[in-house]
Amino acid sequence: MLLEGVKVGFALTGSFCTFASTIPQMKNLVDDGAEVIPIMSQHAYDTDTKFGKAEEFRKKIEGITGKTIIHTIQEAEPIGPKRLTDIMIIAPCTRKHNFKTCK
Repeated sequence: MLLEGVKVGFALTGSFCTFASTIPQMKNLVDDGAEVIPIMSQHAYDTDTKFGKAEEFRKKIEGITGKTIIHTIQEAEPIGPKRLTDIMIIAPCTRKHNFKTCK
């Protein structure tokens, strides 16, 4: 397995229209052997939209990863200091945001 032993933090933000195409990527990572740690912003975790119910997204994500979603600041704070991940995916991460943070 290509990603065996790699811990991937996978954070979903509030671009709800992307969930249908983004969540399957978590499964691809798990299928490749990664341990995926699901993270959602509070709004992404709680908000029902025309793109789907928050509870349905949460169940799907937790079913894929086998882990409870980190969704509060207090739960997320230890990720960096305790080095809980090898890599982080922020999805979506727009080009505009990427340019602001990568200078």
